[in-house]
Amino acid sequence: MSGETIITVAGNLTSDPELRYTQNGLAVANFTIASTPRTFDRASNEWKDGEALFLRASVWREFAEHVAASLTKGSRVIASGRLRQRRYETDSGEKRTSMELEIDDIGPSLRYATAQVTRASSSRDGQGQKTGGQQQPTGQGQADSWATTPPGGGQPADEPWEQPSGGAAGDVWNTTSTGRYNDETPF
Repeated sequence: MSGETIITVAGNLTSDPELRYTQNGLAVANFTIASTPRTFDRASNEWKDGEALFLRASVWREFAEHVAASLTKGSRVIASGRLRQRRYETDSGEKRTSMELEIDDIGPSLRYATAQVTRASSSRDGQGQKTGGQQQPTGQGQADSWATTPPGGGQPADEPWEQPSGGAAGDVWNTTSTGRYNDETPF
């Protein structure tokens, strides 16, 4: 929905993400993030913990499976998403309200740790559409869009800055780029 406020929280998982499946087969992972502010007390020359915020969070579909496979209790994470208010009634008839973070993005915090990221294979394309679960073969003419160096090395020939601009003869922009930048202004 447009206009929603996105919030970001950094904290630690209080338990392993709980992965379950709905009756329709959709994966959902639920977990709690504990975020505790710390301040330095100059009088005592030590760090003091503030009041902790415990925020329930949820992720859905393949994202839920990735989270459940990657994060564990105690993991320090940075998460962003939208707050959702849920109203419910207890078994004794009391009406309650809770706030939950619907996660858009989450990952390990690298402040006190390192991480090795493995790109997950997906049965969905970049727009969230199912591709039928079939891997597309990588042929000679295809390249991995995540590769740091194109096949054959150097810049791909179809990059716009590799082509002459076709401007007028005295035009400073009418030069063939070498694919490198320099500190000299062209005018």
